Amino acid sequence: MSDLLRLATAGSVDDGKSTLVGRLLYDTKSVLADQIDAVTRASVDKGLATPDLSLLVDGLRAEREQGITIDVAYRYFATPTRSFVLADTPGHVQYTRNTVSGASTAQLVILLVDARKGVIEQTRRHAAVLALLGVPKLVLAVNKIDLVDDPAAVFAEISSEFNSLTSTLGWATEDVTEIPVSALHGDNIASRSSNTPYYDGPSLIEHLESVPVDADSAGRHSIGLRFPVQYVIRPRTADYPDYRGYAGQVAAGTVAPGDEVVVLPSGIRTTVERIDTADGELPLAQAGRSVTLVLADDVDISRGDTIASPVDAPEPLADFDATVCWLAEKPLRPGARLLLKHGTRTTQAIVGTLVERFDEQKLVAAPSPETLELNDIGRISIRVAEPLVADDYGVNRHTGSFLLIDPAGGNTLAAGLVGDVLSAVEVGDKV
Repeated sequence: MSDLLRLATAGSVDDGKSTLVGRLLYDTKSVLADQIDAVTRASVDKGLATPDLSLLVDGLRAEREQGITIDVAYRYFATPTRSFVLADTPGHVQYTRNTVSGASTAQLVILLVDARKGVIEQTRRHAAVLALLGVPKLVLAVNKIDLVDDPAAVFAEISSEFNSLTSTLGWATEDVTEIPVSALHGDNIASRSSNTPYYDGPSLIEHLESVPVDADSAGRHSIGLRFPVQYVIRPRTADYPDYRGYAGQVAAGTVAPGDEVVVLPSGIRTTVERIDTADGELPLAQAGRSVTLVLADDVDISRGDTIASPVDAPEPLADFDATVCWLAEKPLRPGARLLLKHGTRTTQAIVGTLVERFDEQKLVAAPSPETLELNDIGRISIRVAEPLVADDYGVNRHTGSFLLIDPAGGNTLAAGLVGDVLSAVEVGDKV
């Protein structure tokens, strides 16, 4: 079992995400005494009888004043069993783009619903987005369960409806867990609560500590070597007159001295002579490790090239379909000229056709839309000036993702997934 779990929260406005995150931090003793004192004083000023734990995470002034989450807030906490990196994402529809950002690297997402409202449109939208992103594990936290008259019946009804939805979206039953909670009072957060006798499962923290999340949930070890070159090291000093090393992070697979590799997109083959780090040479480098590769031959390699395993090296892509979440106020139209950043390579790109736009509520696609608006998810065709060494997102989340960037201002316009991932979550006829 991995000792680090990357997770995110998602849900609708006022479902209690920030309170839940604050409760997790409080119950795991991950906040300082002066922070608790400050929150207590602020809560008293607001006329509250108990500390408002959401103030521990709603850091922006606008968030505190409105009582909502606007930006993605990253928090770190730990228990004796596991460490956690958590992204608290917004609930407003107009901030769906932030949810995409926060959940894109998550191994597990806690999706909150208000027990009084049940599964609503935004719940379905978030579930569809999480399915598109390939999030492996999902927890449905039925919050404010203490505010309904028949909590057992409400919890059973919401769980049944949500299970039907997640099954449709492709999650296996064992990958989805429902837990009734009260973030305000701490029921079923750190430990089982006597207030929910109808529930015999683990508390939220107990589940997070024990959930078996594959360390390779992004597919980084399921394919051969992918090593995007970030920097070419040529010291040209008296001690290292002829040194040539290629620095970067192993994006997928493993690499060891003696391995045959292919440089893409050129297709030149060579072997790895050694693996250098600041602490000395390594006998093996796995996905996620930053290293410098020294090759046996002098090969023309520059930033943006990829050193890969010749066994399953991907074909460089010049024209391809991709699924994108549009993040900008200005709509996307066919013919748009943008920059595409994939790994360490940034190249010019032109959008061909808008193939379809995904309806997250109905789980169907509308073909040939005229535009993609803010927060829209759709499939488009793209042509790039320099070939991309990319895998389908369904094969590898790390090497199958990219960004579309405004060439004028440098703003991020879209998050992209290589390939047609929409078909995996479409259940209705195209409209």
